[in-house]
Amino acid sequence: MSQQASRISALIEPSLTALGYELVGVEYMPQGKHSLLRIYIDHENGIDVDDCQQASQQISGVMDVEDPLKGQYTLEVSSPGLDRPLFKAAHYERFVGEIVELRLHSAIEGRRRFTGTIAGVENEIVLLELDDGQQIELPLAGIEKANLKPEW
Repeated sequence: MSQQASRISALIEPSLTALGYELVGVEYMPQGKHSLLRIYIDHENGIDVDDCQQASQQISGVMDVEDPLKGQYTLEVSSPGLDRPLFKAAHYERFVGEIVELRLHSAIEGRRRFTGTIAGVENEIVLLELDDGQQIELPLAGIEKANLKPEW
């Protein structure tokens, strides 16, 4: 997670928690006038459009007051969906045994993209079992993006 995304998480998480939502994660993609701030929320009963609207209003209020981002951006509030993004060690621990697709900031063993089964998490290291049975250790801080891969 980028520094800006971490800062935004810290700003909005208390408000979302007070509304009964879990802040799953924040993605900030600066692109000039077309920047995107995507917030993923969850709830034990799931998320619907009304939840996203309520969270969006709360987040907008906090963002207007704190003004952590320069320039314009589009705010998008979403449920994590079936291809749920993973941001924290706790997310990987929660989904041990599930298949994940991930991309690293820098290549390990000549690769940046991996798909495999989450075997565990130890000391901020994600253990990933690849299709060939090989297990690889990936530092959590080195993971740029990770999503569960839904099985159909």
